[in-house]
Amino acid sequence: MALIVQKYGGTSVGSIERIKKVAERVIESSKRGNKLLVVLSAMAGQTDALINLSKEITGSPDPREMDVLMATGEQVSISLFSIAVKSMGYDCCSLLGFQAAIYTDRIYGKARIRSIDSKRILKELNKNRIVAVAGFQGIDQQRNITTLGRGGSDTTAVALAATLQADVCEIYTDVEGVFSADPNICSRARKIDRISYDEMLEFASLGAKVLDIRSVEFAKKYAVPIHVRSSFTGNEGTMVAAEKKEMEKVLVSGVVSDKNEARVTISRVPDRPGIAFKIFEPVFKADVVVDMIVQNTSLDGYTDLTFTVPRADFQKTMGLIQEIAKDIGSDKVLGDEDIAKVSIIGVGMRNHAGVASKMFETLAKENINIHMISTSEIKISCVVDEKYTELAARALHDAFGLGDEKAKA
Repeated sequence: MALIVQKYGGTSVGSIERIKKVAERVIESSKRGNKLLVVLSAMAGQTDALINLSKEITGSPDPREMDVLMATGEQVSISLFSIAVKSMGYDCCSLLGFQAAIYTDRIYGKARIRSIDSKRILKELNKNRIVAVAGFQGIDQQRNITTLGRGGSDTTAVALAATLQADVCEIYTDVEGVFSADPNICSRARKIDRISYDEMLEFASLGAKVLDIRSVEFAKKYAVPIHVRSSFTGNEGTMVAAEKKEMEKVLVSGVVSDKNEARVTISRVPDRPGIAFKIFEPVFKADVVVDMIVQNTSLDGYTDLTFTVPRADFQKTMGLIQEIAKDIGSDKVLGDEDIAKVSIIGVGMRNHAGVASKMFETLAKENINIHMISTSEIKISCVVDEKYTELAARALHDAFGLGDEKAKA
């Protein structure tokens, strides 16, 4: 007997028929003697529909009330799922975030899980019930409903798996696992059988949409094995787990591209202590995540500073930086939304030289100019013109031999 946490995304529960299919899959696992905790997202399109309803009232709805509204999507999913399970002759209990005792901080819309009291869940599991928990939501210390942000159901599932010391956390989605590249870009993209937590963190942070980055952080911290699978097939997916020695033999595991990038440059910035803090403090306070930062060598006491931010925050960031530039006496501020980031990832990079050189050579052969470069132990990222995104990804995928031979035309 195993304790299994399963999470199903919005497309997996996008209709009554799909909810019934999920119920059947869960029951089949239960029949094999497993204890099942199921975390569900809102039905596909439900969250956006709720947001649009609020926008019909005001463009800036109250954050607390938005969390109350947003949490209703998952309530619909778990209740319909539980009804389906019971109609098939099996016992099931649905729990909202507060009933499952998922405690968070008070940052509405982006709450972080602080603790989980598992007593109620264990009580229901020990009655041999399938337990369905609403993903994406929790409760703060003042008993206000909170939500964890987009992708939060993944985090709910992994956090519950960690708390309950589950044998595995199965994340069911509309893809069969983690691929060496976006199959929509690279037709020969290969499904990766096993990937390390560190590699998956890089995949998630660089734009891969398979898992929410916070869920991977939880999994790594508490050693929770994650099995990424498709809810539409019975095929094995990708195991996300602790790094094994043989993983280092693979030089590059995958290529990730992200068009959700924008670049900001401040020219002739005074090169003196405290200036970087003065530039970035207002940006950080505005909840803008800064990615790459490049500063040129100081000339005559001045330098140029370039950094990237999510494209959705570009206009807000430009407004802030233009004000800061006036204050510090900078020359001008330039912005560019027509860029993308292309990255290669692999734990094998730690022990192999020449990976960066091969990446740069590959892009040069395709006449793709590199605007910015960022590296870590297991990742190299290059900012390029957006129009070359797909070309760059395919070229790198081929150059590092990542293609599935079966997928050749």
